[in-house]
Amino acid sequence: MASLLPEFSLFTVYFSLLVKINLILDRPLGHVGFFVSMRSFPSLYQINYSRGGVPKLPVVEAWVSVDGLRRDGHRNKVLHGGPDRAICVFSFEVIQALRQEGHTMYPGALGENFTLIGLDWAHIQPGDHMKVGEEVRIEFTSFCEPCRRIAQWFHKKDYHRIDQQQYPGWSRLYARVLSEGTVRQGDRIFVEKLSEGILQ
Repeated sequence: MASLLPEFSLFTVYFSLLVKINLILDRPLGHVGFFVSMRSFPSLYQINYSRGGVPKLPVVEAWVSVDGLRRDGHRNKVLHGGPDRAICVFSFEVIQALRQEGHTMYPGALGENFTLIGLDWAHIQPGDHMKVGEEVRIEFTSFCEPCRRIAQWFHKKDYHRIDQQQYPGWSRLYARVLSEGTVRQGDRIFVEKLSEGILQ
């Protein structure tokens, strides 16, 4: 199967700038006519990829395997990657809230592969399952411990602002892949909170 992750192009650079502009203006991406607004239901706001390190840049679609996004890389393979940390996930609303505090991150800057929109992020916990689009299913495994590589996007380099122990509900999460497949920007997502028997 041909790779679904192309080399970075002018489109990728343009799209990354488009996302940053909409964050500054506090508007969903659809308000510039590029995509339909995705605030009406939980969905995959952005897919992010890099050959290693941060920021990760947006792609429209990607193949997801038990090892993560195809051709996505990590500089530190001791702390990142592996079957139980195949995918890093974060919330668009949390990113917006952090920006309102004076931080400068944007989707993908903190190294997440999936930026989600429309979820009550503070209630997502390890053990919860999530279906992304028609094929992919993941299980959240653990909270991500922040590292100094992302300090550049935090006021006074306080990257511990998204440490789960210090600020519960503000952390990124890792996930393992239960079902492989292709994900596309705008895919609807469903979260199954197994501990509570709730489907969101």
